[in-house]
Amino acid sequence: MVYLQQSKYIDNIDYICHIIRHFLTLSNLFERAVLHLDLDSFFVSVECLKNSDFLGKPLLIGGTSSRGVVASCSYEARRFGIHSAMPMKMALRLCPDAIVIRGDMDSYSKYSGIVTDIIAEDAPKYEKSSIDEFYLDLSGMDKYFGCFNWSKELRQRVIKESGLPISFGLSINKLVSKIGTGESKPNGALQVPRGTEKDFLFPLSVKKIPGIGKVTYKKLSFMGVRKIETLSSIPVRLLEREFGKHGKHLWEKAHGIDESPVVPYHEQKSMSKERTFKEDTLDLGHIKNMMIKMVDDLAFDLREDAKLCSTLTVKIRYADFNTYTKQRRISYTSNDQVLIKHVLEIFEKLYERRQLIRLIGVKFSGLVSGSYQISLFDDTEKEIKLMEQRDWIKRRFGKEKIMRASSLKARR
Repeated sequence: MVYLQQSKYIDNIDYICHIIRHFLTLSNLFERAVLHLDLDSFFVSVECLKNSDFLGKPLLIGGTSSRGVVASCSYEARRFGIHSAMPMKMALRLCPDAIVIRGDMDSYSKYSGIVTDIIAEDAPKYEKSSIDEFYLDLSGMDKYFGCFNWSKELRQRVIKESGLPISFGLSINKLVSKIGTGESKPNGALQVPRGTEKDFLFPLSVKKIPGIGKVTYKKLSFMGVRKIETLSSIPVRLLEREFGKHGKHLWEKAHGIDESPVVPYHEQKSMSKERTFKEDTLDLGHIKNMMIKMVDDLAFDLREDAKLCSTLTVKIRYADFNTYTKQRRISYTSNDQVLIKHVLEIFEKLYERRQLIRLIGVKFSGLVSGSYQISLFDDTEKEIKLMEQRDWIKRRFGKEKIMRASSLKARR
């Protein structure tokens, strides 16, 4: 009992320290206000805008083959239990009358750009976190405009000028605002006034907390934790014992604590890698293995940055220092298998002189924000899970801990 009382006392001190640090970090001349905007069922909304016949019908966007997966689905389809990343075959069993279309990343990128331009014109400071999601720092605007009223006007302007439905959440930080947006969907608006964060969060399921996936939720459920209020009452040390460093973040999120700033948006235009050989070479096997290794690393960086690539460039510099490049436009993707296939094809067409090669390079450009699942319209569920597991290993243990056999040969 003594131990429990001491643990509770220590945790209360931890909580007080967090609150003090949180206040010192966020205290400003005016109250902090963060707006989160999210386009509702973005891909589906764009398709409905292009073809009004889809309105009010169960629509699935994804792989049209029997082995494809669902990239996005309409709210009408969700009523049948369908969700993104579900095998298309299973989705069609749940809703045989659903309409299935392949999807068009070029159109999605175009409409994302339209919304971004509207927000950039009005927002004092904004961060584009994905192809359909934005954070805005409105701190200080309450004194002059009223953050909630200003946010409603911005939302109406986006709807009017883009034709797309959009929801928002407004609170003192990113975390609570994002959860608020989820609760306001579809096509709604929600404000969580300062000081009411716990009243808003505590009744909700821990599933609502960003970052809690199936594995974490399963473990929390096994512990008897299903509500955010229950999670908030667990001592930090216990959560750290069960979840490691992530345990402290879970405790902070359960209390509505999030000090992450809104990072001003800057669109990355390209990413590339080059390799100069120690000795000029004609070993095409080694050259191709090296290119596969570069593409593999760049594709992982794409997925980590939530980016998709639409243009590939291959560069060759011969022993006489003459340099040649060749470019190809492709459908938006960050799938390493697709990218490797295209890069090797470009290299075959570019390498015509049959001379010793001094340098090779690969460049990804035409980047847009988006997660890799949304572009893999023809991938199988097995391939997606395999890529996710490889990324998880790289993220946790480092890029060099898992690689293709060809990449290992290139490294050696």
